[in-house]
Amino acid sequence: MAGSQRSTWRIGVPALALGVLLAVTAIALAYAGGAAPLELGDPGAVVRWGLPLLHAVQDGALAVTFGAFLLGGLLVPESATSQRRRFLARVGAWSATVWFLVAVVGIVFAYADVAGVPLGTSGLLASAWTTTWQLEVLRAPAISALIALGVAVCAWLRPGRNGQAWLFFITGFAILPLALVGHSATSNDHETGVNSLAGHIVSAALWAGGLFALGLVWSRLGKSASDVVARFSKIATWCYVIVGISGVVLAVNRLGSWSSLGTAYGVELILKAALLAGLGVLGYLQRQRVVARLDEPTAGLFARLAAIEVLAMAAAFGLGNALARSAPPSGTVENADTVTSITGYPAPPAPTAANWFTQWRFDWLFTPLAIIAIGVYLVWMWRLHRRGDHWSVLRTISWVIGWLLFIFFVSGPPAVYGRVMFSAHMLQHMAISMLAPVFMVQGAVVTLALRALPKRPDRTLGPRELILAIVHSRYVGFFANPIVAALLFISTLIAFYYTPWFELSLRTHTGHVLMVVHFVLVGYLFAWAFTGIDPGPRRWSPPARLLVLLVAVAFHAFFGVALMTGTTLLAPDVFSVLHLSWVTDPLDDQQRGGTIAWGVGELPTLMMALLIAMEWARKDGADARRAERQAERDGDAELNAYNDMLAARSKGDR
Repeated sequence: MAGSQRSTWRIGVPALALGVLLAVTAIALAYAGGAAPLELGDPGAVVRWGLPLLHAVQDGALAVTFGAFLLGGLLVPESATSQRRRFLARVGAWSATVWFLVAVVGIVFAYADVAGVPLGTSGLLASAWTTTWQLEVLRAPAISALIALGVAVCAWLRPGRNGQAWLFFITGFAILPLALVGHSATSNDHETGVNSLAGHIVSAALWAGGLFALGLVWSRLGKSASDVVARFSKIATWCYVIVGISGVVLAVNRLGSWSSLGTAYGVELILKAALLAGLGVLGYLQRQRVVARLDEPTAGLFARLAAIEVLAMAAAFGLGNALARSAPPSGTVENADTVTSITGYPAPPAPTAANWFTQWRFDWLFTPLAIIAIGVYLVWMWRLHRRGDHWSVLRTISWVIGWLLFIFFVSGPPAVYGRVMFSAHMLQHMAISMLAPVFMVQGAVVTLALRALPKRPDRTLGPRELILAIVHSRYVGFFANPIVAALLFISTLIAFYYTPWFELSLRTHTGHVLMVVHFVLVGYLFAWAFTGIDPGPRRWSPPARLLVLLVAVAFHAFFGVALMTGTTLLAPDVFSVLHLSWVTDPLDDQQRGGTIAWGVGELPTLMMALLIAMEWARKDGADARRAERQAERDGDAELNAYNDMLAARSKGDR
């Protein structure tokens, strides 16, 4: 039975899945007209049909790579010979190699498509090479392909558990650039489209690739099959939810109205939604009939249901690739004014008192992450409560406040006006890098996670094991040093505003995302190094930390004063051309931003100083109580010895 399953999954299912993927892509292309000849600049039938088919194969390969390293790095336990892990490494190596090769060919096809020239044109390859790094539609896939090449090289070296865990996270990072050139990247709401598409493709790849890799290694799992399947089932459930929600957001962003569902594009969306619903039913059957009682009679049922799921996922991937090539009924980028062309959004109204509370723009990347952070924290707290353990309510409140502040400053009025006003941008910066992290750090999320998450006895890397590995790593030990954390905070603050990175964050989605991620991570590290209460590297004494904090505050104040008195406009190609009626002088607004940096930054610093002082007082009080208890036990031997020493020294002097 096991041999038959192994043969089916190693040959039959992959071949059939590839056939379904290509066939559905081709049929959907023909139905929606995605491969129809162009009136101007037609690259030819080979490019029009070959490009989406290459993308389909690439998507399948990257999904298998992602899934193989998920199992090999995080889910499959160690064995005496580690044959299973070596097998998964080979699967990941082959699929990453295919991913890279197909991506390279796809970039050539994409250049021919953009340039409107057929394959075989003289100088095509040379032009494609020089143009790749100039156009985002080519640059993003090229970056992804280069990372895939690195993953493939490392995978062929037969990495162990930790190596495959690293390759898993690197593979997930390599998928993200593809969202920048997806079928929702050209919508009017560009950032919503990119954010939703990023969550969509990463979750779909993890779900489909993980299931495919699980089917390949299924006959080798033995007694560990039930644990591996149960772990993957939880991951697949999260992926299903994210794929569903992001799919709805993408559909709304692209269709525009209910009547658009009757178009060819809308019909294909409906078919894709039906496949997703069917996959949900299959997943439910897996959990109810197989995962809950995995034994020999149900093993064959699992393999059959998994094969059906993989084929359905291949069909969904095919529809997705056809939709990426097909023109939507609405949502394409139209002629925009100056503000929209630069920031991606129309100019907000004048920042009146009322508008500072009503102007919201929901960020579909960071706001859901913040909501998940709050929800997971509360679930962990409830888990402790159910087993009778206590968790501080103040820590919970602090964690929730920190993330609510984060939501307000990435989706609320500061985020809306921060795209067009330096002062509002600086307010947002100070809040998400200094104010919110102080509250987040006091939530002690690492301590809560270590108490709430279960241990894995089979030497696999679960969430608890990953957290322990991170907080006790030498990298965290280095960056959590108060001096290093302060230098990183101040130096990157200066580098951000006095390099092209600032303008990049205002003009591009990638720059904006990197800005927010950097601010939050560096701010959290800064607050954790000085006031953290979670386990980690050995902390400096409170007086030493307080001294370093005061020095860092002085440099931060100097930065604020430099902005207040500066006469050179930062990001001039943005702020000097917006011409907003309520920003009469961009330089004056920039100097106002310096005042905000100086003034608002003092509040979080004062909070951290008070927290350090309170810790200092508690430590002194604890030391005093410890000394008193010791004196009671030994009759104050230490004091008596000290007095005897003084008496002997006095006698010797006489």
